[in-house]
Amino acid sequence: MIPSFTGVRRGYSLGVPFTVTAPLRLLTGTAPVFLFALLVTTLSAQWPNALPRGFPRTPDGKPDLYASPPKLADGRTDFSGIWQVDNNRLQFNLMADGPAVDLQTAAAEIYKQRLAGRGKDRPSAHCLPHGVPDAMMIPAPFKFVHTPGLTLILFEEFIDFRQIFTDGRPLPKNPEPAWFGYSIGRWEGRDFVIESSGFNDRSWLDDNGHPHSEALRTTERFRRLNYGQMLMEITINDSKSYVKPWTATLTFHLLPDTEFTEYVCENPNPDAVPQ
Repeated sequence: MIPSFTGVRRGYSLGVPFTVTAPLRLLTGTAPVFLFALLVTTLSAQWPNALPRGFPRTPDGKPDLYASPPKLADGRTDFSGIWQVDNNRLQFNLMADGPAVDLQTAAAEIYKQRLAGRGKDRPSAHCLPHGVPDAMMIPAPFKFVHTPGLTLILFEEFIDFRQIFTDGRPLPKNPEPAWFGYSIGRWEGRDFVIESSGFNDRSWLDDNGHPHSEALRTTERFRRLNYGQMLMEITINDSKSYVKPWTATLTFHLLPDTEFTEYVCENPNPDAVPQ
């Protein structure tokens, strides 16, 4: 049975009102199913069209997403809010903008096989997590939530989450491998920097299937350019899969007057889930 889900998201993008009727990907146990919903009123009542209190506005009263980034109580940049990637083309090839870094022999063979399979075995096709950074490259929103000593990144798709500890602890040694790894964070000037390790080797870096090993370490550097735009540079460091570390850049826009909806992945065929 294919689950049903319909909805539209309305909001502001850099001060300009917009309505998005997006392709909604509903997953079954063997392959993703793409449905294009032309739905203007069905669930629009579930999306609050009110901006958060204190949101900056232009002199004529419109939302000002070009205003300066907000600050936390201690003066550091506040990344809170719901964000979405500007363009999801890197979702399919994280190296599309360069650099073209060679893969190690075994990793190159894995990547060749995944390309030949046209993504049919990617984890998300089996209701498994996208991983880092793939989870932020798909056209679905994610949310930053800051608390003392801990920043959360919540994902609407699959209702996944990451914990970024900012209490000064080091990365764990020899942890149980995990889909999103283990992460610590810190502010460096305007930037929020996340270092992660302890990944399992089952996630893909992108939907084409760039592989990684359990030796993967990532460094994500987020910078909020203004109220409504954010940039992230991610460095991939995995000597077992790539001949040298490499970096990709992604940009995101704020979705200020909307909230998550429940996005459940149904897998009626557990035998299809790769082990």
